[in-house]
Amino acid sequence: MPSTFSQDSPTTSRRAVSLLDDTTVTAYLDRISAQRPAQANLDSLRTLQMRHLLSVPFENLGYHLGEEIHMDERVVDKIVKERRGGGCYEVNPALSLLLQSLGYDVSLMPGRVWINGELTAPLCHLALKVRIGGRSWLVDVGFGRNSRYPLRLGTEEVQADPHGRFHVSAADDGGIDVRANETLQYRVYDVPCRISDFVPTLWWYRTAPDSPFLQNLFCSLPTENGRVTLKEDQLTHIAGDKRESRRLASDEEILAAYDKWFGIQLERLPVKAAGGTTVPMSFD
Repeated sequence: MPSTFSQDSPTTSRRAVSLLDDTTVTAYLDRISAQRPAQANLDSLRTLQMRHLLSVPFENLGYHLGEEIHMDERVVDKIVKERRGGGCYEVNPALSLLLQSLGYDVSLMPGRVWINGELTAPLCHLALKVRIGGRSWLVDVGFGRNSRYPLRLGTEEVQADPHGRFHVSAADDGGIDVRANETLQYRVYDVPCRISDFVPTLWWYRTAPDSPFLQNLFCSLPTENGRVTLKEDQLTHIAGDKRESRRLASDEEILAAYDKWFGIQLERLPVKAAGGTTVPMSFD
């Protein structure tokens, strides 16, 4: 597999793209139970985002297992070969590589997250913009409460989705706010950036006492009609309007839950980092 990943810069008109080889593309599509699209069109993009969301967990186990967090092609191995998931810095770059290898025009979108009515610092979120036939679409499989299907950019109409009613609107600083059911989720910016621009923020996520990825230990996956989430030893299963939550009694039961619900086989349990102020994260 190639070893570089680069993105538009202000002085270049095209990206130097590192494509996945055909064997890796086939394995990636198999991982998310998706057929190879005949064309790089919107219908195929909708299917790929849906299958990725329903197959690859939004999880931060690596932060508590002492693993390295990669944002380049190595995260494809994590998703495809190790059958793991990751946060936005992992799953969205990985999906970007798959989409570009299938012929899509993709760029990174840096973002800030709304928490308790305030925005985080820049580059705290990473989403994708995909251009098809003169229109642009927001693609995101790494937020936990994102839409199941791509969101149309350039319109402020409410967009219905199985995960809620979404609304993208222009912000006063040039960004684009994303709302789900009238609640602000995050703000993205349509500006040139490289994957390397996120390295300092990744370092903060990995080391800062107040990092939400250190203060929370989670693994979450949407289902056809709900979601299953394991936060430390608390397993929550939502199906339609029914919600069941219970505390798992032993390490063995937790390991079995990772395998059963997320397809993740661990040799040892992640140990939650200590210290700092807990930042609430919701997947409902």
